[in-house]
Amino acid sequence: MRILHTMLRVGNLDRSIDFYTGILGMQLLRRKDYPGGRFTLAFVGYGDEVDHTVIELTHNWGTDSYDLGNGYGHIALAVDDVAAACESIRRQGGNIVREAGPMKHGSTVIAFVEDPDGYKIELIEGR
Repeated sequence: MRILHTMLRVGNLDRSIDFYTGILGMQLLRRKDYPGGRFTLAFVGYGDEVDHTVIELTHNWGTDSYDLGNGYGHIALAVDDVAAACESIRRQGGNIVREAGPMKHGSTVIAFVEDPDGYKIELIEGR
């Protein structure tokens, strides 16, 4: 067994694809409309779905936003240099919600960014 994907419901699919591909550097792997169900699925990631875990962006037509609730945590991405990644994300218009620095009660350098729908993404240095 292996993890295939994490699904996020998004209010504006094109805006979300732009964020994940343009700002976080993922690739749009596939996108398909399902007119009968009034939704579109787009899969983004850093490599082919055969070998990598990816993110499924689900857009339900006619729904512009979602209540994120209090059960969702975050997606984690490994980066070589968290401070440099934050600066790059900021320059491209991304929203840094926790600047680079050591995690509480530890020494691992982390930061958090939000996607256009408010989902948190943790950047972890050196993994």
